[in-house]
Amino acid sequence: MSNSNHPFHLVNQSPWPLTGAIGALITMVGLIKWFHMFSNQLMLLGMLIMILTMIQWWRDITREATYQGLHTKMVMKGMRWGMILFITSEVFFFISFFWAFFHSSLSPTIEIGSSWPPMGIVPFNPLQIPLLNTAILLASGVTVTWAHHSILENATSQATQGLMFTVMLGLYFTILQAYEYIEAPFTIADSVYGSSFFMATGFHGLHVIIGTTFLAVCLKRQMKLHFSSTHHFGFEAAAWYWHFVDVVWLFLYISIYWWGS
Repeated sequence: MSNSNHPFHLVNQSPWPLTGAIGALITMVGLIKWFHMFSNQLMLLGMLIMILTMIQWWRDITREATYQGLHTKMVMKGMRWGMILFITSEVFFFISFFWAFFHSSLSPTIEIGSSWPPMGIVPFNPLQIPLLNTAILLASGVTVTWAHHSILENATSQATQGLMFTVMLGLYFTILQAYEYIEAPFTIADSVYGSSFFMATGFHGLHVIIGTTFLAVCLKRQMKLHFSSTHHFGFEAAAWYWHFVDVVWLFLYISIYWWGS
């Protein structure tokens, strides 16, 4: 790679956007095949292609940031704005789910018995698993902030511990939500309540899995001493994303689990 005398982000040619798009296409076609023909091999192939693409693409970006010096101050400024705009788009994504939920719940139609929850739906007790999951995510917000301040102070072992606890709490949340879904007395097919409940909480659960993966990669990088007090945007972006996931869950808990029940 030739040396550059500018601070801008001009990326090298890479095969990973193409392989990622192919993996996403195969996954989508595989999902349709799974739904209609009850065969999931094509979907699993697409997911495998996407996972391998992510591993190699993230490896290349890590090398650019850590060893090649391509993430200058101007590049990191652009990445910060990119992450801010991405999280903003995610906020509006969840607003659509809340809009659908309140549209249906504030004025329930006669088709669902003019009541909320609809007739025959037994909602979750908000003081059981949902409250525990709220405590877990709030605790994970504390541990990720602990890790962030430790990185700023070059306290390597403290940052590693904080990240490790955050990843463990994220995994714990996912396990509890999976258990909640297995034990659920209603399904996504049970009126607009089931649809809005599982769409909103399910997509939030997907975001928790993505955020946990994001932080697990940061944990591995932290153990390899990739982050310093002045150069750690990879972790900073993960922390922003995790705080967004925390805040969305608080709104989900208050509106869907507590008020909606």
